[in-house]
Amino acid sequence: MKISFHGGAGEVTGACHLLETQSHKFLIDCGLFQGCDICSDLNGRPFKFDPKSIDAVFVTHAHVDHIGRIPKLVRYGFGGAIYSTPPTKDMARHLLEDALSLSERRGEELYSSKDIEDAFGRWRTVSYGEKISFGETEVRFHDAGHILGSALIEIFAEKKKFLFSGDLGNIPSVLLPPSEKVSGIEYLIVESAYGGRAHEMPEERVLKLERAVEDIASRRGTLLIPAFATERTQDILYILNNMVHFKRIPEMPVFVDSPLASRITSVYEAYPAYYKEEIQKLYLEHPKLFKFSKLQFTESVEESKAINDVLPPKVIIAGSGMMQGGRILHHARRYLKDKNSILLVVGYQTAGSLGRRLLDGAKEIKIFKEEVSVAAEIRKINGFSAHADNPQLYAFVAANRDTLKRVFVVQGEQSQALHFMQEIRDRLGIQADAPMLGDEFEI
Repeated sequence: MKISFHGGAGEVTGACHLLETQSHKFLIDCGLFQGCDICSDLNGRPFKFDPKSIDAVFVTHAHVDHIGRIPKLVRYGFGGAIYSTPPTKDMARHLLEDALSLSERRGEELYSSKDIEDAFGRWRTVSYGEKISFGETEVRFHDAGHILGSALIEIFAEKKKFLFSGDLGNIPSVLLPPSEKVSGIEYLIVESAYGGRAHEMPEERVLKLERAVEDIASRRGTLLIPAFATERTQDILYILNNMVHFKRIPEMPVFVDSPLASRITSVYEAYPAYYKEEIQKLYLEHPKLFKFSKLQFTESVEESKAINDVLPPKVIIAGSGMMQGGRILHHARRYLKDKNSILLVVGYQTAGSLGRRLLDGAKEIKIFKEEVSVAAEIRKINGFSAHADNPQLYAFVAANRDTLKRVFVVQGEQSQALHFMQEIRDRLGIQADAPMLGDEFEI
């Protein structure tokens, strides 16, 4: 058997892992590289494997850095089936269509709308725990607790048990249950976005959001929140809804300026059975978990521009989460110059992204070829990350220390992956590797 790494190796994005048995070839995720200077080149390169030779693709979750090259895979001859949970499939369509629109505006045609349609003609849905068989190989999906419908992929082949973590959820999630426990793992492919870092306590993330809204009210400024359309936006809306209900924050206009976030929120509303138990119970009593007074979802460009006419204080939640595109850039160009405004970063910012540069203290940035002076306050909340932090990742690996033979640490910046790899070696005595792009290993 062989395993090779064609993305998400030595970096966070572009997850794409190939497992080859004597009789089958399986791809786990096939995502876009995002947030780096050479990402366009990486996304445009031919695959290092023949797409026609792949028997199936197993999708851990719907983030574009895990699904974004699937239509390209289909374009170049993939003829097998694509498997995911139902929420992942529904969100993937919205996210892939949005990614296509962005790539067309940049003049980067990786695939067409026909390739997306062809991909969904091959897309199958599976429930958590359901068995998929390929000869003697068995595949099961388990809840990863990362975003709605996210999955750990368990593969039992040639009497060996593999587990691909995808992205592991941050415990406790605002809306979702924790990652399922899977026993008997021998070969683990685990993410490491926060391989050397710890998150804030859950109550601290809520308090920091509350203080940001209160400070904006007193300053009469604008609170900008660059947020991923999937999970982060819904988490924040749920918490703001709760704060408004219990009068913990003053009411003010809140805009979700992202048509994509609006569509993804509709998917969340369609799958309450995937929420954790207490949220399911709350949903039965109060089904409008993501809607509250003075909240407005803005769809059209005209509605987006009209936000400027609303006097502060106000809150604008917009994509993209790493500030690499989307409507957040228009608002950043306008409001980062304002000393009364706050940019609140609530998600992971990959190296090289505009969000990371602002966090690192940049005082002059360029948006749409315009030089923008940064006078607004820049704040960060780590606790809203949908990724497990170092203690959680370590506990996940350690739970299988008696059966693990080898761990591959992926989907993290090199410093984070190497830190976590060394920790596994030193504390658990398990063989661990941090593969780089294109690396291949015999199992």
